[in-house]
Amino acid sequence: MKNNLDYLGQKIFEKIDTLIFEDAKEASVIVASEIANLIRARNQIGQNTVLGLATGSTPIRVYSELVRLHREEGLSFRRVITFNLDEYYPIQPKELQSYVRFMNEYLFDHIDIPRENIHIPDGTIEREEVYDYCSMYEKKIDEAGGLDVQLLGIGRTGHIGFNEPGSLEKTRTRLVTLDELTRADAAASFFGEEQVPRRAITMGVGTILRSKKIYLMAWGEAKAEIIRRTVEGEITEQVPATFLQNHDNTKVILDVAAASELTRRKTPWLVGPVKWTDRSIRKAVTWLSLKVEKPILKLSDEDYNQNGMSDIVTDYGPAYNVNIRVFNQVQHTITGWPGGKPNADDSNRPERAVPFPKRVLIFSPHPDDDVISMGGTLMRLVEHGHEVHVAYQTSGNISVYDDEALRYADFVSQYSSSKEEKELFTNLMNSVNQKKPGDIDSELMLNIKTYIRQAEAKAACRYSGVPEENIQFLQMPFYETGRAKKNDLSDRDLSLIKEVIEKVKPHQIYAAGDLSDPHGTHRICWDAIQQTLHELKQEKWFKECYVWLYRGVWQDWDVSDIDMAVPLSPGERMKKRRAIFKHTSQKDQPKYPGSISREFWMVADERTIRTAKLIDDLGLAEYDAVEGFTRWRTD
Repeated sequence: MKNNLDYLGQKIFEKIDTLIFEDAKEASVIVASEIANLIRARNQIGQNTVLGLATGSTPIRVYSELVRLHREEGLSFRRVITFNLDEYYPIQPKELQSYVRFMNEYLFDHIDIPRENIHIPDGTIEREEVYDYCSMYEKKIDEAGGLDVQLLGIGRTGHIGFNEPGSLEKTRTRLVTLDELTRADAAASFFGEEQVPRRAITMGVGTILRSKKIYLMAWGEAKAEIIRRTVEGEITEQVPATFLQNHDNTKVILDVAAASELTRRKTPWLVGPVKWTDRSIRKAVTWLSLKVEKPILKLSDEDYNQNGMSDIVTDYGPAYNVNIRVFNQVQHTITGWPGGKPNADDSNRPERAVPFPKRVLIFSPHPDDDVISMGGTLMRLVEHGHEVHVAYQTSGNISVYDDEALRYADFVSQYSSSKEEKELFTNLMNSVNQKKPGDIDSELMLNIKTYIRQAEAKAACRYSGVPEENIQFLQMPFYETGRAKKNDLSDRDLSLIKEVIEKVKPHQIYAAGDLSDPHGTHRICWDAIQQTLHELKQEKWFKECYVWLYRGVWQDWDVSDIDMAVPLSPGERMKKRRAIFKHTSQKDQPKYPGSISREFWMVADERTIRTAKLIDDLGLAEYDAVEGFTRWRTD
């Protein structure tokens, strides 16, 4: 049920009906349930249901729920006809990245839909036949009675299907050239951007808009800004998803993270009255300070009144009193002692003075996220004498290029005396030569790449002062698929997390709250930690444990969300950079194509410098760089 603020936000700012759910799973179940209800109703009267389907990570949970409803509740798809949005061109249907393969793996192989009812654009037809083929695809949709429901995801360029920026509202199914950003986002799945097809066949915007009902789904903060533009912005061909504003039966389905840039979520005081708390006042005042470009302590009553925040001054003012209150809150988050300062008054510090030293457990999703995201803080904890442990959750092996693995194998082969090791390079080269674009690496290659990542992580830890006996490589099974698509979390994944936590019994846990990495690995890794912490929260030692979330290259903490800000000197920032350089297989070009177009150390530098600049802009001390953390609680 919508609260009053949600209702006002939609009426004032949002131009498409938008529903926000706690998480993607809950939202997906709702969408699947509505589709299932339509199918059942049509089945009862002997009519077909025509579905337009999407691929990618967004609809996976919807398909999973539809499969469950078929298996457990008897939902029949025998009268369902499907048309997929798009397909890469050219591509063979059995290739890993083919949408034919995707749909079979996630939906069609698990339900009773007749194969003749399935329609997916053909990535194998001859170029000269494409135009006629696309016309035929449109005709088949019309002959089926039109699309009853169309599922959509959204790309970071605002594309729906493969309708890239510049696509017009009346376009139909056609061959298109993919945007470079779209190809970069797909590069991980194709094991390199050079392998991504440059073209695709896609339904047009006009084809989509003829659907009787449309669900546009988006999960995660990486989609938040483009969702804001889609839902609240002006209609423009540069953001093709905005054409959905012209459709009278579209629902935008979001999780909380994807909705974070909507006005009713980001700046609710602009929508209507809000119930003010310490956290929301801090968020509003820091937003106001940055918006009007004034330090917090210089904000006036007029600034508050002109920006929808007059009730703060009325209830808690005058402005000077509010300014002092928020200034002190932000000031108290800043500390050079991330493990707590011994023999000091800790009443206004983010961390406790005792116990000291502390046992610290740092979880790193990949074998470099620790130093990339919190390398300065990690080194400070070691310097202050805390017992620092690092647990690398995944092998990170798919982010090592073949050339890098061959270089290491060549070294081993040249300087080894054993026959097996001397033949390592030859065997590895043979496996590379036999591999087709998109094929999964051989077991030998994956092992070599795993060892490379482990050696680099050890080198970075040595440089940072973490002893080798405090390093754990968990190699969580969900990751070990050899490709970008990962498995679901298993009991074994959770037990590995539980084992290392119970072994260390930490006073501090640091984990990645950077949930917008393209592969979703960070999110899965945090889900595993979160589930485990909920299980352990009654343990006596856990009641004394603080959990801190860091972010790195994929997204920033909003400065108002930072509960502990650790300033770094120029020298510490350089030392952090050198620790990142120990991960040599990850240098020179990013290994996770997406929004990051430069090396990770560059982006990490920029993020910490930017955070320091924001703190300076708020009128606090000027620092060279700042690593920010937010505290997570089980309640």
